[in-house]
Amino acid sequence: MSISKFKTICVFCGSSLGKKQIYQDAAINLAKEMVLRSIDLVYGGGNIGLMGLISETVFDGGRHVLGVIPKTLMGKEIIGVTIGEVKPFVNMHQRKAEMSRHTNAFIGMCGYGTLEELFEMITWAQLGIHNKPVRLLNIDGYYNSLLFFINQAIEEGFIKPSAQHIIVSASNAKELIANSKILLQLREYYPCHEEVALKLNWNS
Repeated sequence: MSISKFKTICVFCGSSLGKKQIYQDAAINLAKEMVLRSIDLVYGGGNIGLMGLISETVFDGGRHVLGVIPKTLMGKEIIGVTIGEVKPFVNMHQRKAEMSRHTNAFIGMCGYGTLEELFEMITWAQLGIHNKPVRLLNIDGYYNSLLFFINQAIEEGFIKPSAQHIIVSASNAKELIANSKILLQLREYYPCHEEVALKLNWNS
């Protein structure tokens, strides 16, 4: 992926702020790094919690913000004025397909909803439905246990070693976006999929 094409990041995050200030700071720092590098945002569409912090910071920085949200969650996750462009969809699958269509890479942080979205994008990468890198913002070791589990799954033969590189993690936004090694991995991400779904279109 050439640097000229790396224009948009989809951030999977939540409608909660978390108990520690460090998570809120990390969300704002991630947004600032995106603005600094002229990267637009695709996200879950809400304006509360970490979603609200990231989207507001990116939008205030002059970058385009696209929120993709199921209609049933609009009353719960949008309070007051919406941020940027908001596209409502009928269900979660359409939401993720639309997010994938509009982004160059994925970054995950937070809880159940994020994990569900994150692992679907990882699976899609493994199957060849998309060829976009997936990244974890591993704040204060938040994802250490998950990364350990993935390594264990590889050792036990349930995940192919060649699929391990789908995920790359970093402890802070600057390292994740500005680090030359990781940025090179983002731009030169080489997909390795099982070629079982290359001709499928899961946008519908």
